[in-house]
Amino acid sequence: MLKQKIILIGNGMAGIRTLEEIIKKDPHKFEITVFGEEPHPNYNRILLSSVLQGDASIESIVLNSYEWYAEHQIELFTGDPVVKVDTSVQTVTSQNGISRSYDHLIFATGSNPFMLPLPGADKEGVIAFRNIQDCETMIDTAKHYKKAAVIGGGLLGLEAARGLLNLNMEVEVIHIADYLMERQLDDQAGKMLKEELEKQGMTFRLNAHTERLTGKKRVDGVRFKDGSQLDADLVVMAVGIKPNVSLAKDSGLEVNRAIVVNDYMQTSVENVYAVGECAEHAGVVYGLVAPLYEQGKALAEHVCADQPLSKPGYQGSIVYTQLKVSGVDVFSAGRFQDGEHTKSIRVHDEFEGIFKKVVVENNKVIGAVLFGDTSDSPRLLTMMRNEQDISKMSKVAILPSENESDERESVVVAMADSETICGCNGVTKGDIVKAINDQGLTTVDQVKACTNASRSCGGCKPLVAELLTHATGEEASNQKEPICGCTDLSHEEVTAEIKDKGLNYVREVMNVLGWSTENGCSKCRPALNYYLGLNQPIEYKDDSTSKFVNERLHANIQNDGTFSVVPRMYGGVTNPDQLRKIADVADKYNVPLLKVTGGQRIDLLGIAKEDLPKVWTDLGMRSGYAYGKSIRTVKTCVGESFCRFGTQDSIGLGVRIEKKYEGLSTPHKVKMAVSACPRNCAESGIKDVGIVGVEGAWEIYVGGNGGVDLRGGDLFAKVATDQEVIDFISSFLQFYREDARYLERTSHWVERVGLDHIKKVLADDETRTQLIERVELALTGQQDPWNEVLESKDKQATLYEKKEVEVIN
Repeated sequence: MLKQKIILIGNGMAGIRTLEEIIKKDPHKFEITVFGEEPHPNYNRILLSSVLQGDASIESIVLNSYEWYAEHQIELFTGDPVVKVDTSVQTVTSQNGISRSYDHLIFATGSNPFMLPLPGADKEGVIAFRNIQDCETMIDTAKHYKKAAVIGGGLLGLEAARGLLNLNMEVEVIHIADYLMERQLDDQAGKMLKEELEKQGMTFRLNAHTERLTGKKRVDGVRFKDGSQLDADLVVMAVGIKPNVSLAKDSGLEVNRAIVVNDYMQTSVENVYAVGECAEHAGVVYGLVAPLYEQGKALAEHVCADQPLSKPGYQGSIVYTQLKVSGVDVFSAGRFQDGEHTKSIRVHDEFEGIFKKVVVENNKVIGAVLFGDTSDSPRLLTMMRNEQDISKMSKVAILPSENESDERESVVVAMADSETICGCNGVTKGDIVKAINDQGLTTVDQVKACTNASRSCGGCKPLVAELLTHATGEEASNQKEPICGCTDLSHEEVTAEIKDKGLNYVREVMNVLGWSTENGCSKCRPALNYYLGLNQPIEYKDDSTSKFVNERLHANIQNDGTFSVVPRMYGGVTNPDQLRKIADVADKYNVPLLKVTGGQRIDLLGIAKEDLPKVWTDLGMRSGYAYGKSIRTVKTCVGESFCRFGTQDSIGLGVRIEKKYEGLSTPHKVKMAVSACPRNCAESGIKDVGIVGVEGAWEIYVGGNGGVDLRGGDLFAKVATDQEVIDFISSFLQFYREDARYLERTSHWVERVGLDHIKKVLADDETRTQLIERVELALTGQQDPWNEVLESKDKQATLYEKKEVEVIN
């Protein structure tokens, strides 16, 4: 039986959640194709703030990895938006000329950030905060500039400001209203939030009307209508979003504020649907994740049903928000502003920084604002949904957290099974309890993987943990953290099992250790690949299918789908011959940008994937390993050879270190530096391993990090000779390789296990000798990955050749 064809335009949260619901209902009914504008798999846009603030990595916010698409046989085109839809013959065509036919077409094109049409808004340094590229731009800007202005005092603006503060920028938030987050908070809660954020170093300019952005090519300030001005090297506009409906309009769909849909998410054109921020239902356009997921569920029920119109469809959503704004818990729902016929219950504790307001009309709760303590939010939301009569209820019954007696009951215990704990994903207390009991779940991550609770904004995670503790009788926070949702085994348990049982392959590990998924996921597969290589450094054959795309292709994928490559320059030293080769390659392949990296090498950006083997052949240089979890670079200053202050041969030692550890795999990327004197021109103090020359000796620092999570290295030892430096690095790196968890930076590992513990381990002569022997074994037989590809026609054909795509007319 031929499968029906679904095409999804948009690779974001609403569209992919719709596909998840469809696959859950009938995994074999449809042949699915997805087109996405961004060059990434589906990721959690809500957590971009966590990436900016240094609390999460890009990899960690991916919701569905490339492997998930492959597992469900979904054809995925990233970085390739659809530009034409022909509804008469039911086909779509992408920017790259890919054409596909459909039986069902889903628009999930989301929203675009709204940019104020101010004079100067087109200047360099003026951006929105909407996607990974915006996030990366802010992180990069913070390395070179100090002053930022954020226009917009809503949630997104405040989170951008918090992230920029974390990046050590001076930040001023410009807001047109007289208090913050006026769409989610009332004036009292908005003012309390401002006071809290001011304590964190944020400054505000309220009731401010921006007139223009100043500067020549790059922005240098903001001018206001009252004549005042603010200096700014970066301006982030976070003033709202507008539905992305241009393609829908061009395709002939009815569009009002967004694409008009009925209760089944059907548009005005047959077999064409819309979900998410681009859809308008009953005159309402939703911008929060919970309504979008409810829409996706309704659409999935419709397309999978044998009698589609028998289902009730989507009936609209109660709008509510539960957030953690820069460490402050905030909740708002419904109509929370006072009205002519409303009364309210208010609790305001200035000492504890808590504010609660429950708005009542006709004896029913119609809205609420909670600030500082949001534990009553599930109860209030249920009351609103059920339109519960509260006329005979006490204040404590409405706000259980106000019960100050010793008999105060846990919020989750008091909840009915039908009450929602995870609003984003519509997961009730009963759903979670059933999953815990039926499947023996013991950790929050397992609950997340099994039920989707806390998978989106994460605001309900404390409630999930509390419920888990109540259901299992054990403290959730003290329980071990598994590698991922595919197993309940921790990193340490998996590595021990691999060693004890002599396991040799990724799939063997999953089979023997009882993985809950057939193919693993993007978190566990790279980790298993690393642990297997660590255990058998000579025998193990690296599993490239268990690596991230950059490591698999030995080049860094860019936002336009092209790649960048970094040839090796030991210690940052090069010569005219290498520079001529690089220049010739740049000319031959029309490389659009050459960039000197922070690691003293040259990055060639904008190379097509199919050209990578040819580029490496023409370069004739070794790979710089700028793409993987391995030793990357050793930065050096010029040292005693040329510098008037250098007391040591930093170049000589740096080159020796880089040549020795080149290609060594590690739990995360490792950068090193050698400075010839305490002036520290090679920035040794913020490297994973930093060497600083002093009179007659070398100081060794470890655990430094120059990234978003800035951390100065800890002075570990002072040694006299180059060989002692090498011996120390060998033992330190091998201990890190064996003891750290996969994707754990040295900075995090040092803080987790403690510097004193590492010193104690490495102080033992026998242990240190064994560590050095094991790292020497791991370094045996290291091969240059670019050369390996050039020697393998199969790898070139499989990984790099451009595939012809069949065009269906």
